[in-house]
Amino acid sequence: MTMMNEKLKKEKKKIFGVITPFQKYLYTPRIINTVHLIIMSSKGITKKKVKSLKNLDSTKKLAEKIKQQALQKQQKQQKQQEQENANHNQTESSLSSSSSTTSSSITTIDPDAELKFKTFKELNLVPDLLESIESMKFTKPTPIQSEAIPHALEGKDIIGLAQTGSGKTAAFAIPILQSLWHAQQPYFALVLAPTRELAFQIKDTFDALGSSMGLRSSCIVGGMDMMDQARDLMRKPHVIVATPGRIMDHLEHTKGFSLKNLKYLVMDEADRLLDMDFGPALDKILKVIPIKRTTYLFSATMTNKIEKLQRASLHNPVRVAVSSKYQTADNLVQSMMLVNDGYKNTILIHLLNEFMGKSIIVFTRTVAHAQRTALLARILGFNAVPLHGQLSQSQRLGSLNKFKSNQANILVATDVAARGLDIPSVDVVINYDIPTDSKAYIHRVGRTARAGRSGKSISLITQYDLEMYLRIESVLGKKLPKEDKPPKEVLDALHVHVDKATAEAIRQTKEIHDKRNGGGGRRRNRDDADREER
Repeated sequence: MTMMNEKLKKEKKKIFGVITPFQKYLYTPRIINTVHLIIMSSKGITKKKVKSLKNLDSTKKLAEKIKQQALQKQQKQQKQQEQENANHNQTESSLSSSSSTTSSSITTIDPDAELKFKTFKELNLVPDLLESIESMKFTKPTPIQSEAIPHALEGKDIIGLAQTGSGKTAAFAIPILQSLWHAQQPYFALVLAPTRELAFQIKDTFDALGSSMGLRSSCIVGGMDMMDQARDLMRKPHVIVATPGRIMDHLEHTKGFSLKNLKYLVMDEADRLLDMDFGPALDKILKVIPIKRTTYLFSATMTNKIEKLQRASLHNPVRVAVSSKYQTADNLVQSMMLVNDGYKNTILIHLLNEFMGKSIIVFTRTVAHAQRTALLARILGFNAVPLHGQLSQSQRLGSLNKFKSNQANILVATDVAARGLDIPSVDVVINYDIPTDSKAYIHRVGRTARAGRSGKSISLITQYDLEMYLRIESVLGKKLPKEDKPPKEVLDALHVHVDKATAEAIRQTKEIHDKRNGGGGRRRNRDDADREER
């Protein structure tokens, strides 16, 4: 039996040659069985003798044909794989290949330094755009605008880094509208934003700047009717502002909609967009839009995720940064207050009383805390509204509009409101829950002290928050002064009322939660990528 096996091996080697490990998988049982038949027939070791040499020759030809087909299939698969890898590398490698360029062309702007241009008239913009800029009372460019816009008008890709409230939106909107005025092309620019609220805000800025030039824009976000959005896209807007999940839905399912001629891609709050929830949608979007385009990345900070971004296909980008490190506005007064965890709600209500009539954002770490804290404040007579990812789109917009119009002066929010939203005249930020990282802290307190106005932030620190708090101080490079607590007798008297109101707020929160869930769970869909809460 052993000799027979050796003979089989030798004959297989004669027909096929040396089989490499890479080729091995090609030889299916059907091929091997055919080879066995040839060998056994030719050597007379089968139970049934081969009837004629002619039959043997035809069997050998069949085996050779099957072998050739298998090799052709292998070559075809290899070519397909090489093509896929080439396409993938084309989008994946561009930023890494240009990293040496970016590192040699970083421009860090001193906010107090002399601006490259002092008025927008110096930029030789088209009259329609200048008219809109003047009507919006943009008299003097911000540092990020002064540095980024001239490069953008030259057609360069931009990585723009500036703290929130620095005018990033106009820094990319103005060059796009200047170029659009000459091109007048539908589906000209796509702006990707991490949240629905930010997308609506960006659209408002584009509409205002493009009001004199007949701009058509569309906001495509989750939580809205797909058919209405499809009809809006069929109007062929010049600028589309979208969240990644929903625009990908339309690219896949809306007949006649394509971005094959797109000229500009903007990724605003880019570090948030690179979150895992957006990864698959971003990959697909970057595969269906042209490689030859102008790309802008704007963010408050430079993170490792942005450094490693290879899918955005930036070509020789210019990187401009207002600051190369985490910082807060100079006109922001920051402080902290050490509190006992059991008195946290009482301290919060005391602070809301102290700042009565002022515009206040209270930040919490979870949806449950945001909902409960807003209810607690309302039960005790404050005009408070919640903002978090489990509200419907209309509820979220309703809360924002009430806060912006001063119908409610207290907004209780998760970090969905901490980035990018243009909420004017916020006087005080209270960190009810300390954020889990320093970057989130900077984004939160950046809601106040904007556009040269002064502002105040207070962080409530319990014994469980000390480690995170010390990390924040380390990044800021300074110790935050302690805020004095109210006298004990004042707190004790207030605590009785707050305790009762807290119990009622917890009960109402549970009712809302049960009603929202309808007694059961639901599957997470792509629209939920627009929400940051887990």
